[in-house]
Amino acid sequence: MTANQLTTPSGLAHKLREQLLLRQRVDGDRMMLADDVLAAALDGSRPLNPNERAALASSPLTMRRLRQLSIERARSAHAWQASGGMLRAAATGAALEKLVTDDNHWALHFVQHEDGALWQVILKLAADAPFAPALMREQPMLLVRDGAGAIILQGRLDADGECENAWPFDLSPMAHFQLCGASFAVEAVRA
Repeated sequence: MTANQLTTPSGLAHKLREQLLLRQRVDGDRMMLADDVLAAALDGSRPLNPNERAALASSPLTMRRLRQLSIERARSAHAWQASGGMLRAAATGAALEKLVTDDNHWALHFVQHEDGALWQVILKLAADAPFAPALMREQPMLLVRDGAGAIILQGRLDADGECENAWPFDLSPMAHFQLCGASFAVEAVRA
């Protein structure tokens, strides 16, 4: 909730209701929903059904847990800033098909057109990356830079967790990375 929303009558009422729910204590209260159910509701992958919403509303303890999970998600979403990787393949005549970041959260795929002259580069986010749901929701601008700092790719993830563009250099991906420090980085551009 923004500062402007807090100063409106409805914003103040919402904040007061939230505080009352979180401070309320109920005898015999216990966790009514598992963390995985609450997390799925937070990331939008599975909304709560009517019975689960009723259980949440009747359990201040569960409501506090939902709030804590929400705070943790917000922190982890902003915790990721960049991932780096290196060209680890030996210098062979084979075309470079894929590079993966050291944390295994991102992959760069290289696809050569049939004519052999042009390449496409595809950035793919791993679905199991801890920050994946937040990045898919927030859609920040992403940059992929080579070891010399040149931009390889810039854009936002699509619904499949990918971003694609034409290869921007004259050399093939393998030759380019060998000349530019054999490394790359994926970065989020935060406003």
